[in-house]
Amino acid sequence: MRLVDEVRDTAAAIAGGARSVRIDEAALDALPLGDAPPPELDPTRHYLEGDEEAVATYLLVLDTINFGSGWFPTLRKRPNCSGYFTVAWGLADRFRAHGPWSNRDLRAMTTDEIAGVLGQRRDHELMALFAQALRQLGSFLGERTALDLVAEAGGSAVRLAEILAGGMTMYADRGFYKRAQIVASDLALAGIARFRDLDRLTIFADNLVPHVLRLEGVLVYDERLAAHIDAERLLRPGPQEREIRGCAVHACAQLARRLGMTEQELDNVLWTRGGQPRFKAVPRHRCRVIWY
Repeated sequence: MRLVDEVRDTAAAIAGGARSVRIDEAALDALPLGDAPPPELDPTRHYLEGDEEAVATYLLVLDTINFGSGWFPTLRKRPNCSGYFTVAWGLADRFRAHGPWSNRDLRAMTTDEIAGVLGQRRDHELMALFAQALRQLGSFLGERTALDLVAEAGGSAVRLAEILAGGMTMYADRGFYKRAQIVASDLALAGIARFRDLDRLTIFADNLVPHVLRLEGVLVYDERLAAHIDAERLLRPGPQEREIRGCAVHACAQLARRLGMTEQELDNVLWTRGGQPRFKAVPRHRCRVIWY
């Protein structure tokens, strides 16, 4: 079974047996999408101006630590930046000032170093996890470059995701593979790589797209789960967290088919919408995991 088929099958199974989350089919059919700008990477908050090898390395490093939303409220954020863009911009400025880390540098990454790059406390738990993820990336790459990985994938976004998820435990988000899939998407958006099967990717299951779907009435949480999230209490890893993401993936797969969109395109529409004030004003679920 290909990775993306596993994601869709897992999501369908979760949605079919969910106890705390359900999909409102009528709200899904009536979901207003409107116009959304095409997906793009921000040239200020992302490092895109280097040569192809440097940009590919930046994006691979960024997506390797593209997690930690459960900790984001505790980060020192850059002005008018989310947790994600705080991390992306901090890395971008480091690459601009000093160039890419070598694989040897990655293998030797310390908590203090990555915390300094991102402007965070040295004793922050997330910085230790970031350092661990980057050391794992350096070991996984060995003597290969980021572009070597792209070549190994042979023009397949799905194959690239499989290589990443199969080679690093911190990418092995069983049943969802959010970060493994987003690497190919980011490389394509940067114009670094072309993949013939980008349309096979699922949404990138995080905590923002489900939040948008909830506020749009598509995802309905039971009273206890809704109250827990609305009180801004951390959600433990487990069935409820998987139900939220699984139902979001399944709902988006259905909607994309009905609208003739790719799930990647739909993800962009909903993720972009999540930046609007009315969505930011309401708490979303926070779970301290290394997957998103």
